[in-house]
Amino acid sequence: MTQYLLSVIQPAGERPAPEAMARIGADVAALHEELRAAGAWVFAGALHGPESATVVRLGGEEGQEVLLTDGPWIEAKEHLGGICVIEAADLDAALEWGRKAARATTLPIEVQPFLG
Repeated sequence: MTQYLLSVIQPAGERPAPEAMARIGADVAALHEELRAAGAWVFAGALHGPESATVVRLGGEEGQEVLLTDGPWIEAKEHLGGICVIEAADLDAALEWGRKAARATTLPIEVQPFLG
């Protein structure tokens, strides 16, 4: 089995209304239960907004200093809102889970295999 990353692509701006978020939360919880029942579940989690991020990079003379910068590493209209790591027999199976995730979250889902 190959592991795949399902990335939730979150648009910038306001979150949906509380009623919509409650429905989405229930749909995502149901998807996670389905993943567990199918033996495809590895890990999932939602992320705080990009304003909570800190970028750690090498800089300074000869790239020996570690620099910390507040905020996301790139300004964008979308950001990573959450992830789900799954195990699937092949890309087609992973894409089917991606379809289900898109329906549950109402957001775009990027499906990408891990190396190795």
